[in-house]
Amino acid sequence: FRFARKAGTDTAMAKTIIITGGGEGLGRVLGQRFAADGDRVVLLGRTLAKVEAVAAELGAPHFAVRCDVGDVASVREAFAEIAARSPKVDVLINNAASYDPFTLAEVSEEKVVQMINTNLTGPILCSRAVLPLLQNAGRIINVSSESVRVKFAMQWLYTATKAGLESASELLDRELAPEGVRVCLIRCGQMWDETKGGSSFPPELAQRFFVANLKAGVDFRNRPLSHYRSVAQIFRQVIDTPLDLNISHIDINGDRPYAPPAAPEA
Repeated sequence: FRFARKAGTDTAMAKTIIITGGGEGLGRVLGQRFAADGDRVVLLGRTLAKVEAVAAELGAPHFAVRCDVGDVASVREAFAEIAARSPKVDVLINNAASYDPFTLAEVSEEKVVQMINTNLTGPILCSRAVLPLLQNAGRIINVSSESVRVKFAMQWLYTATKAGLESASELLDRELAPEGVRVCLIRCGQMWDETKGGSSFPPELAQRFFVANLKAGVDFRNRPLSHYRSVAQIFRQVIDTPLDLNISHIDINGDRPYAPPAAPEA
């Protein structure tokens, strides 16, 4: 594996990488990592201002495109814009996801449709749209969740969409391999970085979610976290996998609480 590259040192190996959900969290950190490595990053997100802010932080030649991955017309328009600016793409990372917790009795019909469209339909639409740009030589990486294995309370629909994505990834890898396109599934555990200040859920919902999982035997206080930058290293290695190897499934979990490096002494 090629573990790191300095920007501008090997332009022949530079790749064009599309990242959905690129405005925050793992998507943002992946964009930062690949840009630092000298790759060209295309950031997709439903809220244009978020992905534009990250693209501005990275600078040229990286750019942002508005895309609601669960909407057919939005995906079509986004990939048409990408094709006009970058007719050859090397990697698509289907990272965008909706993960709100809820019970069956309280969830709205609209939320059910939205989550399925974002988490399962979205990666399929984006994978289909990127195929002509991969030009029979590229990689699709689908991001799944440890919820498929752990089965958290109140996240039954999120878990179901990720389990469906895992099945689709396995079968699409087999289908697309003869065309030179490989599909890899990366299942991630809980992650954090210095920009993430606790739960993103409203306080009352966060408390209910915590208690429901505690009753189910899952105590979030004792679950290790991995840092986004550590996880980004695994994505780098997958993307740089030699052509005579294939990685179809990776399961990443935090091994211990992340401790930031100590500041140097003055």
